[in-house]
Amino acid sequence: MAPVKNILFITADQWRGDCLSSLGHPIVKTPHLDAFAREAVTFTRHFANTSPCSPSRATLHTGLYQHNHRVAMNGTPLDRRHTNWAIEARKLGYDPALIGYTDQTPDPRDLPPNDLRLNTYEGLLPGITPIAHTGMENPGPWAEYLRTKGYALPEDERLILWMREGGPDYEEGAEYPRPFAIRAEHNDTTWDVDQAIDYVSEHRAHPWLLHLSLLRPHPPWIASEPWNKLYDPESLPPPVRRETPDLEGEQHPWLAFQLSRGITRAPGNPKKLARLRAVYYGLMSEVDDNLGRLFSHLKRERLWDDTLIIFTSDHGEELGTHWLLGKGGYFDGSYAVPCIIRDPRQTADATRGKTVDAFTEHVDIMPTLLDALGGHIPRRCDGHSLAPFFVRGKAMPWRDEAHWEFDFRDASDDSAERALGLTLDECNLSVIRSARYKYVHFANLPPLFFDLQTDPNEFHNLADDRVYAPLVLEHAQKLISWRQRHEDKTLTHMMATADGLLKR
Repeated sequence: MAPVKNILFITADQWRGDCLSSLGHPIVKTPHLDAFAREAVTFTRHFANTSPCSPSRATLHTGLYQHNHRVAMNGTPLDRRHTNWAIEARKLGYDPALIGYTDQTPDPRDLPPNDLRLNTYEGLLPGITPIAHTGMENPGPWAEYLRTKGYALPEDERLILWMREGGPDYEEGAEYPRPFAIRAEHNDTTWDVDQAIDYVSEHRAHPWLLHLSLLRPHPPWIASEPWNKLYDPESLPPPVRRETPDLEGEQHPWLAFQLSRGITRAPGNPKKLARLRAVYYGLMSEVDDNLGRLFSHLKRERLWDDTLIIFTSDHGEELGTHWLLGKGGYFDGSYAVPCIIRDPRQTADATRGKTVDAFTEHVDIMPTLLDALGGHIPRRCDGHSLAPFFVRGKAMPWRDEAHWEFDFRDASDDSAERALGLTLDECNLSVIRSARYKYVHFANLPPLFFDLQTDPNEFHNLADDRVYAPLVLEHAQKLISWRQRHEDKTLTHMMATADGLLKR
């Protein structure tokens, strides 16, 4: 099968997997992604393999589980020994381009101690060419653009994303959430998509590979008009959770600790939480609207049928469920993310508009990109190409569960260690999740086990229930086997022999 000519790899940050109207979400509307899905394959059980941003993107970029790439937190360096899709695509003659950010701190062993790249987690992925490198800490060229439009910006450019119009907010009596002080035609989402449109137009004569990494709907949840008004906070169904944070925290010591922290606990003011959730949905619809512009441009420029497009997110968002905000831990909300792939080749015509309910993971994205380009998939990759799902319509054999890990260590803060009686290296958990059951293993805390058929909201821990004891043991063994199968295997298929190096 001939390789595709172009690839557009899109990530929208912190996008919950259920937040697509094509999947029946009761509130958020995504008409352009819905139309895209009708020409593509939607993976309805796609999971990030870790969180937050840097660890999850390390998995997306390297095709490795966290226990292999070892990016534990935002700011953990990515070991130089790991390849990634950009490096591998460069070997095929592509110049992989970036609009947005990749959140990869470089290996400090290659840098002087005072190198400024060690002052941020928003570093560049090795092998990628920054066309417009922007991020939360360094908005860079977007900030310069805003100055040309006459905006008065704060000296600390990290505060630009927090700029809001004056007046009261929704929970203080306003009719709508306070809008972003940057107009929609100038904000970060519009600007990034404008850069993407310019890039594909300028490079249309030659094959290209573009990673469009959008910030939204990542916090701060502040939207430009009219997106701040799109969803009425009063119309939202309440988040799924126990009656109080204290009751929720009784499930597990880690959850109780997480709910004791203001940064990860949902606000107690219901109107404030409703405002945050409504703006989160509004930011999604704004991303959808801008992607509609980009997709229309590809069609006008006759690039649509030459370009493989992947849409996904680095991780999800709890959005008030279980009284949590943000991402992390073991609940599905932090890891179930959208994944829609359109292969333009005629071999994919029979699968257009299909949904796939097999368990797919972020480790599969790098192999999928390289497969589409006709490249070699490195043996070290833990995932597999998704091409059989949208080329042949089936893929066998395939995994029966999703897996993820969460490392909650913090090199700058030992509060989790002190509160939970752990060492730095014990601050982690691993999850195996099938269609019915979920098992959560902590390095040095009690496990969790959920029957998702009888308890889809994960309220009842059955790890100590004698009836479920055989299933708990079975899933603990499955988790161990998964880890053993996916230890680093870069050179393990080779052997020195009298006849030379044997490769299997």
